[in-house]
Amino acid sequence: MRKLVLFSVLVFYPAGLAVAQQAATMNQGQMSALDSNKDGAVERSEYESFMTAAFANLDKNKDGSLSPDETKQALNAQQFAATDANSDGKVTQKEFLDRVMADFKTADRSGDGNLK
Repeated sequence: MRKLVLFSVLVFYPAGLAVAQQAATMNQGQMSALDSNKDGAVERSEYESFMTAAFANLDKNKDGSLSPDETKQALNAQQFAATDANSDGKVTQKEFLDRVMADFKTADRSGDGNLK
């Protein structure tokens, strides 16, 4: 297992989506769920695809942005504000992806575009 510091660790379960805002240890099951091509690493493109789907799942009213209410179980007010880059009270998909992909880059200590 590898210790990752990510903005969000999003894990799909049949019952829904669980979101944890914290430094998280990705267990083998979580890594396997993200590793869609099963090569033993989570590539940047796999992570981005996963996070795009996660955004869609969080966007309950399907308006293309996340409100504080839609993210209240995942983000506190300070975290929401940090993700809301233009401070307009909502997090667009671009803001969301910019944030999680920046965190991916930080977690990718080798700089090879993969998390192992």
